[in-house]
Amino acid sequence: MAPGGGPSGRALPARPAEQGTPAPDCALHRRLHLPLDAADLVAVGAVRSRLRAALDQWGVPELADTAELLTSELVTNALLHTGQGAVFDAVLTADLRLRIEVQDGTARLPRRRDPVAEYATSGRGLLLVEALADDWGVQLRGDGKVTWFELAYS
Repeated sequence: MAPGGGPSGRALPARPAEQGTPAPDCALHRRLHLPLDAADLVAVGAVRSRLRAALDQWGVPELADTAELLTSELVTNALLHTGQGAVFDAVLTADLRLRIEVQDGTARLPRRRDPVAEYATSGRGLLLVEALADDWGVQLRGDGKVTWFELAYS
């Protein structure tokens, strides 16, 4: 018998619980994982859209606006300033705390910059993360770093 298949080796039809309808109290099913290619800035919009849909499915659509904005900043920074791809992860914990992580392949730490001018088009990303997230930080890893933030649902 083939793994995951019936006696003939063909896949068995999925049971309803396996069709992407997670139990609302199951934290394992409240996870979104997306690998991103280097310099693929078009993917930023797709990440925002997938995140908004996931938050709606998880029952916390009120977190979407802030989560999308801060996610855009972290993903864009990773793709623009590292020259490599990135990995996006979102997890909603059982206590309704949303954690977003963006992993990239460089150990160069992000730095908060003061925008040069009132109408500057860049330089505000980490200022926004610092102002709007309940918590945030950077963790160095052997293969790069993870920049993360958390939002609490209240």
